Amino acid sequence: MKHYLSKLEDTVRSRWTQKALCDYKGDEFTYADIARSIEEFRLFLAAAGIEKGTKMALCGRNSARWARTFWGINVGGCVAVPLLSDFHPASISALVTHSDSILLFTDADIWEKLSPEDMPELRASVNVRTGKLLWYRDEDLAKAWDGRVDAFRLRFPQGMSPEQVSYPTDNEGDLAIINYTSGTTGNPKGVMLTYGALSDTDDFSNSHFPNHPGETIVSMLPLAHMYGLAIEFIHPNIDGVTVYFLGKTPSPTTLLSAMREVRPYMVVTVPLVMEKIYASAIKPALDARKGLLAIPGLGSLVYNAARKKILSAFGGRVRCFIMGGAALRPEVERCFRKMRLPYMVGYGMTEACPLLGWEWWKDFVPGSCGKPVHEIRIDSDDPAHIAGEIQARGANMTVGYYKNPEADAAAFTADGWFRTGDLGLMDEDGNIFIRGRLKSMILNSSGQNIYPEELEAVLAGCENVAESLVLDRGGRIVALVYPDHPEQMDKETLYDLPELIRSQANRSLPSYSRIAKVELVDRPFEKTPKMSIKRYLYK
Repeated sequence: MKHYLSKLEDTVRSRWTQKALCDYKGDEFTYADIARSIEEFRLFLAAAGIEKGTKMALCGRNSARWARTFWGINVGGCVAVPLLSDFHPASISALVTHSDSILLFTDADIWEKLSPEDMPELRASVNVRTGKLLWYRDEDLAKAWDGRVDAFRLRFPQGMSPEQVSYPTDNEGDLAIINYTSGTTGNPKGVMLTYGALSDTDDFSNSHFPNHPGETIVSMLPLAHMYGLAIEFIHPNIDGVTVYFLGKTPSPTTLLSAMREVRPYMVVTVPLVMEKIYASAIKPALDARKGLLAIPGLGSLVYNAARKKILSAFGGRVRCFIMGGAALRPEVERCFRKMRLPYMVGYGMTEACPLLGWEWWKDFVPGSCGKPVHEIRIDSDDPAHIAGEIQARGANMTVGYYKNPEADAAAFTADGWFRTGDLGLMDEDGNIFIRGRLKSMILNSSGQNIYPEELEAVLAGCENVAESLVLDRGGRIVALVYPDHPEQMDKETLYDLPELIRSQANRSLPSYSRIAKVELVDRPFEKTPKMSIKRYLYK
């Protein structure tokens, strides 16, 4: 397995003048620019006397400058602590402090909402967009930061050349990232990932879905989210793929405009985005041609035309749509199969850096989330038929949670397997089927296991249901539902809607898991960056 920084070194040297990191319709940096930025950062570390392994937090909206700063921290041997820019200011301060970060790279508007007094170990804050100091309490560090450009000129009076690029590769067991989860079950935990874990993720990605120098990708997921960081940025960038960042969450118009112009080789997204595309563009077009779909030979032509239209809308070069974070609605999945859309639904989590399950789209089994990336076992006497906890181990897995021994003790089995907290099955071919979260499973009075996610999939197929969340309330199954376009419904329709939804869903459910009550909510559910509902907020 080749170290990912060795690959970055090779790419920087061989593709010196190629664009490496770009903001869509904004800043553009070549690999030479990245090399210079990394060396300036390393000279700053030396001048400030900052030791290897020092923690540095990054909290800003996606941008090429954010990514460039990450490379400085990462190649420089420090530990990057990416934080979501939409965390509450109190959470940002708490995580900067908990991670022992001495530097915070952030956006100016985020810094305005923070107080240095809440971060006693912080020595300085830097505007990640401009590189200017926002605040400091350590004058020597501030002087070293402001002098890094002059130090670079002294070190490279004739300018830096590709031959002078050299990055460390003797650090596979060292801590590279502390990534704080923002999951469905409550307080963030600092997931510790090594340089070796990042190398393993890149190695697997290239062996199963290789990219090629000169290709392009649009980065949409937050860089503080492990899937966005590893799969949309690090993995492609070290292989010579030009990464375009959209910054804030784009409107559908902006997103499709970027896709047409950038023409990415892959699209990493969540099922909700593809389901919206299906509802707004694919389904209406197919409904208008129902008569043709019933005629032998013509149906396949209609589905082929739909596939070409979707691929064209994404730039025409997409080799695979990769989805994760939730299951794809069965109705949408059936349509995508008929269209032969190149898609797959994977399985991952921050603690796996982030890959657990994967399969190439041509071999992907509908309803599954791929095959094991490394080792996976189901804690069940009959893994193919009786759901059990999914447990994993491999070179990509976390080494634990930062300063959280209680979480470490709960996360690993006595024989060293990581407990994912997910319930699932695995068939004889190794396909993984997730049934739900261990913590959200409902055990009814008859001893039957009920998985809320399976009921939510049924509700998703009911008319007028945009989102749903299934709960156990005193032994009764209750579904919270946010209706589709409630502003277009009159009071009488809204009044009757819960019972209509309940009746329709229950027709597809076994008696032991039927819904006792449907309650409408007046706004979409709060979600994580993976678009999973934050279940702990709803009781």
